Amino acid sequence: MPAAVTTPNVLTDPGYLFIAPLASTVPANTVLGSVFTDSWDAAWLPLGATEAGSEFAYSSEVEPITVAEFFDPIRYSTTARSGSIAFNLANFGASNYRRAMNGGVTALAATSGAGATALYKVEPPAPGDEVRCMIGWESLDNTVRLVCHQTIQGGEVTSAFRKAPDLALIPCTFNLEVPSTGIPWTMSFAGSARA
Repeated sequence: MPAAVTTPNVLTDPGYLFIAPLASTVPANTVLGSVFTDSWDAAWLPLGATEAGSEFAYSSEVEPITVAEFFDPIRYSTTARSGSIAFNLANFGASNYRRAMNGGVTALAATSGAGATALYKVEPPAPGDEVRCMIGWESLDNTVRLVCHQTIQGGEVTSAFRKAPDLALIPCTFNLEVPSTGIPWTMSFAGSARA
């Protein structure tokens, strides 16, 4: 007789997105009551709302190793891995646009004026001067966290300016690189229900 099928522990929320400079302190992942209770360090800045959440992708490529004596591969070896986290930012502002251009993580400073007279300018960095960053994500129920330790935005940024109810977005695809630790990403889960 087959075992009873239990109700799956699904995840159905867009979560929160953060950005931080390289080598920023990652959360300690303190768990109490099956949720994370610690906060993200001040270096992690919220990216704001998205059009439809975010999508984390990670793939491995393997190639067969064959010998003359066997028809089937005797083993497969990993030949490449790649990953990304993609989202369309709804928080349309100068700081997020500069982040999408790999121009820096911190909030953009005004080039002139202040308050209601402030002027902000965004220009793409020169090739080779792109600023890498860390991307963080946490589920709304505070049970899942993702830290991408070193990324560079490599997707096409196409912002369409249209009549409502459409809204202008900042599309981003942050591609994962290997940081000095050698670990491109870490996903953490809180509580035994997520084990």
